[in-house]
Amino acid sequence: MGRSRLEGFARSCLLLVLASYCSSRGGADSSVKVLMSDVVEAEIGEMAVIKCQTSIPENHSYTYVFWYSMEKHLNDKMERKKIVEMINGNEVHNDSEAKSRFLVASNFSLLIRKVTPQDAKMYICKVGLGGPGVAENRTELRVSKAPEMPEIQKENRGLTAGDPKMQEIAKCVSHNGYPTPTITWYKDNDPLGPDRNDTEVHFAVTRESSGLMTVHSTLMARVTKEDRESTFHCQVNYVLMGINKTAESDHFRVDVYYPSENVTFEIEPPGQEVKEGDNITLRCKADGNPEPLYTLYSVKGEKEEELPNISGVYVFTSIKREDSGVYQCKVLDFEVTAAIELSAELNLLVNYIDVPTFSSPSPVNVDIGKDLKITCKAKGSKPLEVHWEKKGTRIANGTQLILNAVNYESLGKYTCITTMPGFSNYFKSKQVLVTVIGKPHVFAQKQTMYVQVGEQVNFTCEVYSVSPVNITWSEPNGTAHKAKHGHQHHISVFMVKITDSLLESGLNCSAKNSKGESWYHFRVKQVVTTPPSSRAESKKESKGVIIVAVIICILLIAVLGAVLYFLHKKGRLHCSRSGKQEITRPEAHKNEIVVEVKSDKLPEEAGLLQGANGEKRSPGDQGEKYIDLRN
Repeated sequence: MGRSRLEGFARSCLLLVLASYCSSRGGADSSVKVLMSDVVEAEIGEMAVIKCQTSIPENHSYTYVFWYSMEKHLNDKMERKKIVEMINGNEVHNDSEAKSRFLVASNFSLLIRKVTPQDAKMYICKVGLGGPGVAENRTELRVSKAPEMPEIQKENRGLTAGDPKMQEIAKCVSHNGYPTPTITWYKDNDPLGPDRNDTEVHFAVTRESSGLMTVHSTLMARVTKEDRESTFHCQVNYVLMGINKTAESDHFRVDVYYPSENVTFEIEPPGQEVKEGDNITLRCKADGNPEPLYTLYSVKGEKEEELPNISGVYVFTSIKREDSGVYQCKVLDFEVTAAIELSAELNLLVNYIDVPTFSSPSPVNVDIGKDLKITCKAKGSKPLEVHWEKKGTRIANGTQLILNAVNYESLGKYTCITTMPGFSNYFKSKQVLVTVIGKPHVFAQKQTMYVQVGEQVNFTCEVYSVSPVNITWSEPNGTAHKAKHGHQHHISVFMVKITDSLLESGLNCSAKNSKGESWYHFRVKQVVTTPPSSRAESKKESKGVIIVAVIICILLIAVLGAVLYFLHKKGRLHCSRSGKQEITRPEAHKNEIVVEVKSDKLPEEAGLLQGANGEKRSPGDQGEKYIDLRN
C-alpha cells in the first residue's frame, strides 16, 4: 500500500516537472488550445456542465487534465484549488467531497452534481500533451434559484386617516432565492419608488443555512381617506438561468379609519308608500369607518322614545297606523381629537282603511215590493273608492246600494268593498244581509211526480219566510218532517202512500205566516208499464214476420232458377265461352224470336220515363225491354 502511494507521488512530481519544462519551451507557441465559455448558468439543485474543448495536433494524445476552482483566502487573495485531475484516463480527486460531486467526462467537461450556492465561482481547465505543450482556460459558473411566492403579512387593525405619522401598511416576504432577489411595492398597480414623500420601504436580507436568500420588505405610508379604495401588492424580482423574472403577491386592501361626515335615514323597501300590515325597516347609515354608535328615537310631540336597534336598523312587523310619526337617528363618532355627533330624521305615514259601516244594521228587513237604500260608510288615510258586490259580481259603484221593488230574488248577502287608489290588493269589506218580508214563498225542485199506486213517495216542499210559518199538506194520510236551513229557509218532507184518488187530485203544500198564505201544487202521474203477456205476444209476432220474409225470398229464388233452366233446355238462351251476351234493340223481322218483358210499374211511375228531348214515350215504349236472342 505504501509503495503504491510512493509511486503516485513520484508520477505527479514527474508530470509537474514536465509541465514546467514544456511551459518554458512552448509558452505562447504551444500548439494546444483550450476553448471554454465565459459564463455557464446552472440552477441550484440540478447538475452543472462546464465544457472544456481542446485543439490537439495530429498524432498526439492528451497526457493529463487538471480542473481548478478559484478560492478566496483570508487575505482576500484569490488562489487556485485543484478539484480533480485525469492522468491517462485515471481520475483522481483531491478529497472525498469532490469525489461525490465532481466528475470529469470523456470530453474533459466538468460535471457538478446538485449545485449549491457555494459552487458559484471561477473554474479553470488545464490540459497538458507533453511535447506539444500545455494550455488552459476558464469559465465563471453562475447559479440561481427562483424564490418562493411572495407572502403578505399585515396586522388585523385599522389605519387612521390623516395621521401625520408613517404607519405600517404590510410586510412582504419571499424565501429561499438566489442570488438575492429584490422587492417592489405597488399601489393601484403604480410602483412606489423611493422618491415619494408619503411612503417608506425598509428592506432586509437573511442568508439561510442552505446558502439561499430570504428577503423582507416593509411598506410604511401616511394614510388618507381615499386609501380605503386602493389596492396594494408586492413584486419579487429575481434572476433564473440568466433571465430576469418576477412574481406577484396577492392584492389586498387596508382598513382605513375615518370619521363620519354624512348620515342617511331611510325606509326600506324604498320608493313605495306604507300601509297597515306591511313589514318595513328603518335604516340609519353613516359614512364613517368603523361603524359609529347609532341611537334611534320615536318622537311623539315633546317626548322621545328610544328604539332598540342593531347597527342602526329597526324593523316593524305588521306595522299599524299608530306607528305613524317622526323618527330620528343620532350618530356619535369618536375622531382622533374629538367626538362628532350627527343626526337625521324622517316622517313615517302609515296608510289605513277602516272596516265599512252601514246606515242600517244587518240584517235589513224590507217588505216585498218596497224600495230599499243602504249607505256604506268608509274612512281611510286617503280618499277611497267604494263598490257593491253580490256573489262575487259587481252590481253597483259608490257608497249607496239601491234596490227598487224588492222581491224574493233581492234577498241575500251584499258586500261593500272599499279600496285605496295607488295600492294594489289593499281593501276592506263588510257584508249586509237583506231579508224580504211578505207572505211565504213556496217552491219545489219537482212539480210533476211519476209514481205507481201503492208505493211510498216523499214530496219535498221548500218555503222562504222571515216571519214564523206553518206548513201543511192537503193529504191527511201522510207523515210530515220539518227542517230549517238558515234563518228564513224552511223545508218540509211529506211521506205518503199513493192512491187512485191522489192520482186524480194531486197534492198541495201550503205555507202561512202573518203576511198571508201561499201554496204549491204537485201533479201526480202514474208510470205506464207493459204487461208480461203483451211483451211475449209482441215478441212472437216479430219472429213470425221474419220467418215469412225468409220463405218468400226462398220461393222467389226457386222461381227464377226454374225459368232460366226452361229457357236453356229450349235452346233459347245461349252463353258463349267468354260469358258475354249481346243485348240489342232489333228491327222488326219475320223470322226473329223476340221475348217481351213488360214493366210492372204503375202509370204514374212510368210517366217519369221520358226521352232525351224531355217528351214522354209512348205507352208501348215506356215499360218494355227487348232481349235479342239471335245467334
